Amino acid sequence: MKTMRRLSLAVVLGAFCAGLFGPSNTAAAPRRNVLFIMADDLNNLIGCYGDPLAKTPNLDRLAARGVRFERAYCQFPLCGPSRNSMLTGLYPDTTGILANQQIFRQTIPSQVSLPQTFRRAGYFAARLGKLYHYNVPGSIGTDGHDDPASWEWESNPAGVDRLDEEPSIFSLIPGQFGGTLSWYASPRPDGQHTDGLLARDTEWVLERCAREPERPFFVALGFFRPHTPYVAPKKYFDLHPLEQMPVVRGVEEDQADVPRAALMSRKPEQDRMTDDLRRQARQAYNASISFMDAQLGRVLDALDRLGLATNTIIVLTSDHGYHVGEHGLWQKMSLFEESARVPLLIVAPGVGKPGSVVKTPVGLIDLYPTLAELCGVSAPTNLQGQSLVPMLKNPQTVGRGWALTQVTRRRGPERQFFGYTLRTARWRYTEWDEGREGRELYDHDADPRELTNLADKPEHAATVAELSAQLRAAVRAGFPPSGERPRVREGLWPPNLTNP
Repeated sequence: MKTMRRLSLAVVLGAFCAGLFGPSNTAAAPRRNVLFIMADDLNNLIGCYGDPLAKTPNLDRLAARGVRFERAYCQFPLCGPSRNSMLTGLYPDTTGILANQQIFRQTIPSQVSLPQTFRRAGYFAARLGKLYHYNVPGSIGTDGHDDPASWEWESNPAGVDRLDEEPSIFSLIPGQFGGTLSWYASPRPDGQHTDGLLARDTEWVLERCAREPERPFFVALGFFRPHTPYVAPKKYFDLHPLEQMPVVRGVEEDQADVPRAALMSRKPEQDRMTDDLRRQARQAYNASISFMDAQLGRVLDALDRLGLATNTIIVLTSDHGYHVGEHGLWQKMSLFEESARVPLLIVAPGVGKPGSVVKTPVGLIDLYPTLAELCGVSAPTNLQGQSLVPMLKNPQTVGRGWALTQVTRRRGPERQFFGYTLRTARWRYTEWDEGREGRELYDHDADPRELTNLADKPEHAATVAELSAQLRAAVRAGFPPSGERPRVREGLWPPNLTNP
């Protein structure tokens, strides 16, 4: 039965790549392909971003052959809102997606997604793994909260990490994995894990698309690691000796000048962690990154072997950053640098100089207009991001010069408010409930770890006033035009910021 199913899929996929179920591009110069790769919960603890403990040779070689964006930021440090923003090219206040269980077709049903735009332009659009939100690990092996209009073909494998090994996983809350720190050094080989299966399936897709080069492809690959539970083959744990794992110190002093709202992503069970558990969690997170990196290597090798690399744009990023103890926090949903910042690597043959570094702040919202421009594809006129093509051509280009990230907070069942943070080349400025719940200002030239909040210092009053005006203008620009607000659920629309 499995053999017959694989043969049937091969026939269907071959037909898709041959253009039999959609228009093909017949121009003399072939259109660029796109390989869009998402890791889940991946922060910047990567070799090419300067982390000395990282074991990420394939991420590093991808950076060497493309352009590395030093200051790239998500628009919402939670999986569903971030991915919906990135894939629609709209800020969360416009999509109305502020929680994981929402999908943008419920709020802005007529918006054309990034892969859907390429599909309409005649591209073969395929998804493997997690691009829109999935409940991890519960939705692995399913479509999750996918958008069927975005793709012609999908692959949802489930490996031993989902099907067999959950009873063996250690968790701070026994039996809970997706939202709780949890980990397991698996005795099973790479190929039996979900991300290993995804790498295999992606190789298989690329092989069939290479046979019909007249039709371009937009292949989106969503790895599940390093999302918790941090499950990876034991050999990747062995790459990161437990005694070498760092533990963040000085947390109490660090938190003394931070508004309460900034720390509300903290979970009670994390406060009970010992130093040994902190080292174990960090080891498991690093191991999961190294495991994902190895699967990325298999995909890059296939792209090179099949002769596709010279005409394929590669994007690699994550949905948001991730804390591993900084400020006393783990995981996501903060507006600190560790949670808002993401890795972003773009390989655009013939456009970007290999090994270049762009230092101006950019956002995931910028990927939609960038890929559309690189591939000559018509994009919706309402996109709210900027094209990064000028930065790819000249890394010194400033562009917009800032990135905006937001998050929600609750005080009791009735009280919800928003936090917004603006990241410029030098500063991070944050307002909680328009300043009523606190403000933060960090000087990244002097304080890259954001340990000293300068917002209440008299000598920085002028900087606060300037950045506050800039942040509020950016927030207003992220709202949809008058009369076009998304249909959001009761209580999810920002209660204080009004549409100008």
